[in-house]
Amino acid sequence: MTTIRLVQGDITRESVDAIVNAANSSLLGGGGVDGAIHRRGGPEILAECRKLRASQYGKGLRVGQAVATTAGKLDARWVIHTVGPRFTPEEDRSELLASCYRESLRVADELGARTVAFPAVSAGIYGWPMEDAARIAVETVRATETAVEEVRFVLFDEKAYDAFARQVQ
Repeated sequence: MTTIRLVQGDITRESVDAIVNAANSSLLGGGGVDGAIHRRGGPEILAECRKLRASQYGKGLRVGQAVATTAGKLDARWVIHTVGPRFTPEEDRSELLASCYRESLRVADELGARTVAFPAVSAGIYGWPMEDAARIAVETVRATETAVEEVRFVLFDEKAYDAFARQVQ
């Protein structure tokens, strides 16, 4: 059974086997968590992302999918990049968001990762309401069969932490 832990802080400071990056489809860095991971992890992460773009991900990584690279200078072995959906009230994209967590755990299993740190995927600039993002994240992790022993949700602020805490209880 996977243990779920909550941490309020900076995901780039976590010591885990794999850190999940809320990436954009280009895999070439961006703002928010994505930019922070690339900045702190250093150029090795971007170099591997460029190789992925030059090979099987020429058009970028699709929403809901996940792929791993080195973690560079981060205190982790790997970064698992996943592309969350943008929130829109006109279309239920919950399954795509759930897929980000399932696919990231699948990649973690393939790598042999036992500890994984997740941000609140899509709940930043992609506009997903925090309460719903937390519900989908926690329900999906609990329902996914995985060898990962600990999932750590690393939430940047108190509002996000509280939303996830309500779901974990």
